[in-house]
Amino acid sequence: MSNARATHLSRRGILAAGGALGLGAVLAACGDEDAKSGGSDKETTAAKSGPWAFKDDRGTTAKTDKIPANIVSFIGVAAALHDYGIESKGVFGPTKLKDGKADVQAGDLDISKVTVIGNEWGQFNIEKYAALSPDVLITTMFDSAGTLWYVPEESKKKILAVGAPTVGISVYDVQLPTPLQRMLELAKSLGADTTSATITAAKKRFEDAAARLRAAAKAKPDIKVLVGSASQDIFYVSGSNLSVDLEYFKALGVNFVEPSAAALKASGGWYENLSWENVDKYGADVIMMDNRTSAVQPADITEGTWKKLPAVKAGQVIARNPEPILSYAKCAPLLEDLAKAIENAKKVS
Repeated sequence: MSNARATHLSRRGILAAGGALGLGAVLAACGDEDAKSGGSDKETTAAKSGPWAFKDDRGTTAKTDKIPANIVSFIGVAAALHDYGIESKGVFGPTKLKDGKADVQAGDLDISKVTVIGNEWGQFNIEKYAALSPDVLITTMFDSAGTLWYVPEESKKKILAVGAPTVGISVYDVQLPTPLQRMLELAKSLGADTTSATITAAKKRFEDAAARLRAAAKAKPDIKVLVGSASQDIFYVSGSNLSVDLEYFKALGVNFVEPSAAALKASGGWYENLSWENVDKYGADVIMMDNRTSAVQPADITEGTWKKLPAVKAGQVIARNPEPILSYAKCAPLLEDLAKAIENAKKVS
């Protein structure tokens, strides 16, 4: 949900995915330098000689005559594929900050080596997109309708008319391991060596981190975790349903603060809106805060009610990305950080 001014739940409103509203921060446009295709040389070379197909989470099968070389992806997808050695030529979504640095959603991607065809909500330069001769467009989906994330509805027909098939990976109402596995399968289809030592180690680290989080939650079941996102006028408290990370953390035993169904209704189940005067409505021992550039960061929150929260005073605030980069290497630290926070947390609520 890209803008706090949205007054009804819509595709634009889903930038609060995971219950944390993004505010559509104004970002600078960036350059057109292309990236080189990546992946396992052996597998990629073999795949280029034959047809490629991948069935996405809409049940739609994307097909091309050979493995896609000119990949255009949502920035978070491009970051995940990069971790598997698969490079995107073009990206869209929050990529480059005003100071020229990479957005948090870019992960380890070198943003100087990709063509940015849209850097904020609603931006998608069709001319740049067509110039890349795209073989496939890949993004995530935050609803049950299969809406392609960050592909503007108003220009969707023109984008599809370019001719590249589309792939959507669902991150709606599923637990984190599911889209992680799907992204791995997609990377493999694109030529990644998914049996490499690096990927095997990353997956093992993720599994170990999950075991650690489960143990931490079991050892300290009374530690309450609140998930929030800050804007200038509103504090958003996430529900633990619908979001890939929170649903999984809850399944591992994390004790989340849960807004009532009635409070979540206006956002379709994602989050509850609170004024800063009422930010102390819920008691919490640990607070997870939206780290995307579209949200106000904890260090920049000046409201006195925030500073008086017991968890804030105790220094028990950690970062959370409501749009996790779907590689095992990027998701393992998310579990480790939450496990550590719970292990070290003092009961303050």
